[in-house]
Amino acid sequence: MRTRSMQAVHALSRFGELAWFKLPAEYNDVYKYYQVPYLGWRYRTPRNEVAELIESTVAELPTQLEWVLDRTRRNWVLLPSRVQEEAHGLMDPSFSETIHSINSSDQEFCLKALADLDLIIGHLENIQISEVQ
Repeated sequence: MRTRSMQAVHALSRFGELAWFKLPAEYNDVYKYYQVPYLGWRYRTPRNEVAELIESTVAELPTQLEWVLDRTRRNWVLLPSRVQEEAHGLMDPSFSETIHSINSSDQEFCLKALADLDLIIGHLENIQISEVQ
């Protein structure tokens, strides 16, 4: 059985060569809670049409939460919009504090986000590559 991380790498690699990838652990064994998932990655050669396809795909899926693809920096980050809103963006030092706060106080949100991420990754694995060529 492939892990969520392996599935995400496979799905994202279909649209270009990855130079960097990050997906935090699903469960924090130290604090004993599920964690808010987010995907961070960078393509060696980023293409706007790939970003637009990912954004439209995520927007069309019946997710439980609203998701956003942040492309304001070199790395792209797909995350629940609540995290970006509460942290006032990814550049804000409070980003990690916001993640920790949600992790420790809203497990229902974390579980919905994890289920959504599985749906998103599964859909990205099945998109016809011809859609972005």
